Amino acid sequence: MVKRKKRKWYVPEGVEPTDFERVMMAYENKGCLVPSRSLIKTPEQIEGIRKSGVVNTGVLDLVEREIHPGMSTLEIDKLVFDYTISHGAVPAPLNYEGFPKSVCTSINEVVCHGIPSEFDILEEGDIVNVDVSTILDGYYSDASRMFVVGGTTTPEKQKLVDVARECLQIGMQAAKPYGFVGDIGHAIEQHARKNGFSVVRDLCGHGVGLEFHEEPEVLHYGKKGTGMLLVPGMVFTIEPMINMGDWRVFVDEEDGWTVVTEDELPSAQWEHTFVMTENGLEILTY
Repeated sequence: MVKRKKRKWYVPEGVEPTDFERVMMAYENKGCLVPSRSLIKTPEQIEGIRKSGVVNTGVLDLVEREIHPGMSTLEIDKLVFDYTISHGAVPAPLNYEGFPKSVCTSINEVVCHGIPSEFDILEEGDIVNVDVSTILDGYYSDASRMFVVGGTTTPEKQKLVDVARECLQIGMQAAKPYGFVGDIGHAIEQHARKNGFSVVRDLCGHGVGLEFHEEPEVLHYGKKGTGMLLVPGMVFTIEPMINMGDWRVFVDEEDGWTVVTEDELPSAQWEHTFVMTENGLEILTY
């Protein structure tokens, strides 16, 4: 006897489905990968995530004002911790699966998950990604920005930073209600390639809100019409990691966290948390 897979949008016999449930069942009947009910956030939950995002944005605004040549990444970590705690929130990365600091600081060829240190001193022309995640009243938000230390860098690094930001914006525009996660990755990869860059494949965006990492995985490469269906109420990040050279990366064996480009050429990343609405994406981490 063949055991049938449990349907995500099953409605008991005799119960009248809502219009939204009918739409979801129709997509599921077509064989689409649909989100579970738990991934559709309520208006109250979205408002909680939005409030968390306000604190998260405030952290990044503070870093933007304070970052300068000669500053250690440990100083950035202290800024993030102090601001977050003073606003009644908690830095989500701190002690997450053993991560020892409150923020990820990733300089030049470090793609992501760089651990702040008193020995990592920012120099004029460095490009650095500061990735901040916040828990406020149990709700999670997540965003990152690129900073050019001292305001100027090489033309090649500046183009990388700019194109990475464009990739985020293009990915956002590609995400439509009742479209698919793959539409986002396809648009991002096309823009990166057009500019001579590559997209990291080992890491991705993700659902967020009630937990740090939820479904779906948001790949930043791929094919249109693939992956999970995007529907109103879903909250997730888009965070393309764009490399100047090859897309391959490795994890530093000493700390088990720091992700570095295999060819040690620079990488850049921008990230926002979004909620899908009937009209498209809304940014929750301005």
